[in-house]
Amino acid sequence: MERLSNYLKPESINSLNGLLKNIIDFTNANSIISDICGIHDFFLNAIDYSDFLDLLIAPKSRVQDAFRREFGDFQTPVSLAEQICFFLYENNVHPEFIIEPTFGKGSFILSSLKFFDQVKEIIGIEIYEDYLWHTKFKILEYFLEHPYNHKPGIKLIKADVFKYELNQLSNNLSNSVLVIGNPPWVTNAELSTLSSHNLPQKSNFKNYKGIDAITGKGNFDIGEYITLLMLKQFSHCSGNIGFLLKNSVIKNIVFDLKENNYRISNIKSYAIEAKKYFNAAVDASLFTASFNADTTSYTCHNFNFNNPAIEISRFGWLEDKFIANLNLYENNSKYDSLSPFEWRQGVKHDSAKVFELTKIDGKFYNGFHEEVDLEDGLIFGLIKSSDLKNVIIRGSRKCVIITQKVIGQDTSYISSDYPRLYRYLKSKEDIIDLRKSSIYKNKPPFSIFGIGDYSFKPFKIAISGLYKKPSFSLLLPVNNKPLMADDTCYFLGFDLLSDALFTLAILNESHVINLLKAISFQDAKRPFTKDILMRIAIDKIAIDLGFDYFAEKIKSLNSQFSNEISPSTWQSYVASFSKPTRSKKQLSFA
Repeated sequence: MERLSNYLKPESINSLNGLLKNIIDFTNANSIISDICGIHDFFLNAIDYSDFLDLLIAPKSRVQDAFRREFGDFQTPVSLAEQICFFLYENNVHPEFIIEPTFGKGSFILSSLKFFDQVKEIIGIEIYEDYLWHTKFKILEYFLEHPYNHKPGIKLIKADVFKYELNQLSNNLSNSVLVIGNPPWVTNAELSTLSSHNLPQKSNFKNYKGIDAITGKGNFDIGEYITLLMLKQFSHCSGNIGFLLKNSVIKNIVFDLKENNYRISNIKSYAIEAKKYFNAAVDASLFTASFNADTTSYTCHNFNFNNPAIEISRFGWLEDKFIANLNLYENNSKYDSLSPFEWRQGVKHDSAKVFELTKIDGKFYNGFHEEVDLEDGLIFGLIKSSDLKNVIIRGSRKCVIITQKVIGQDTSYISSDYPRLYRYLKSKEDIIDLRKSSIYKNKPPFSIFGIGDYSFKPFKIAISGLYKKPSFSLLLPVNNKPLMADDTCYFLGFDLLSDALFTLAILNESHVINLLKAISFQDAKRPFTKDILMRIAIDKIAIDLGFDYFAEKIKSLNSQFSNEISPSTWQSYVASFSKPTRSKKQLSFA
């Protein structure tokens, strides 16, 4: 319990002293405080009440002001919470029952008391005890200053929202409900690195399969988990939800709606200034939706919180496709289908200072600035996202050690075939073993990932997954070795230069660029992923525009490339389209 002077003004402390100084039993004290502020069971036991009385007498006692990223990440300023509650009230949200599943320092509960004068009961859940007391005192202070304001029943519960029996609330709820708050802006992976216990029981809660379950897609945002939990429990009730969420979470929520089929409609997001309110370099919005809808909506309408009357864009499901910008998509949907070629992600090693090298004057240097004497048989040029600035790439500023041709290959051959390289890797084994990703678990020494026959194709068409503007580059071999792309890049590999040239011309066509802008989210960490790229119907574009059109495009890149293409190579290229690489289905959004 923190010092009272953090929350209560001196006159409030004096007032409580007068009311409670002769009260010995904590249940009697609870009754008095409930009459003041509506909070049930303000003190859970006699010890709580005894500590409180000590603080009344000596209000400058123990102080604790800990910032707990794991318990809230970004606490909502009261000013923003009040704006949001007023906004909801003005938009005909008039709840009788309010629940906040992670109330933190209580900004939304306090703001709800000021604007929702029909509310009969408020329930807040919070795992961090100091936040619990903070909120209790703030509510007490509010009603000491405003004794005649509307006073609902308030239950503030110290509990883990992931384990709390929410269904007992929702199943017995007949009043209009508002689920409100700002769930943590942190992922389960980040919490794990903090050794936090404030996370759901570990599970693959989206049921990803294979490698997706143990790599990036197995990581999820805690706010996303809590939002889905609230929708599952309360979307059958009458009412609304209003959550502050990262934009990436809102997109995932809307993406999952089709499978989960929660009964919500009128889905909207209102962009806020996260930098202003939270000093956070993240895109975030107020997510709102109506519960108990007769017809479920799979589309989210985007606005700016400061100008909520003008719609900026829409995203969501259109039949079996998930679209980032439905307004832009209408004119660019023709070529949204399935790629005839398999897009691949670049090589992953998670130990750049060991595996990545720089070659200067014929000598190799690692990330520790150490000169290393190595055979070059397993050393390849490496292209990173920042290198994909030109349409034609003929060299690289970095090199990378490629220890395997396929995932899981035995690496013992290195010791006999490349003894100097083996000694080098062995000398860095303690560093390599620090790699935390589970993909390396029980794999041969010095294993890498994102490697296969496709990695050794001489010609590649690559794109950065990180950049906002789509642009494709041709990677040409160097010294008869293919250039490798790192795991921030995605690529197609080809044995024939002609096939690579035709694909390059097609992918840099305006139809493709506009399509990618429509189906990718520019504020995502990776706007362009394998799933997005697999939607480009390269074959349809090729057949619609034809050889002559793309021959001119290739010639404009470099007249020497004209010698590499002909009507016959075009026919061979088009014939390769008859071999689809994966079944046609909606690819998951990431």
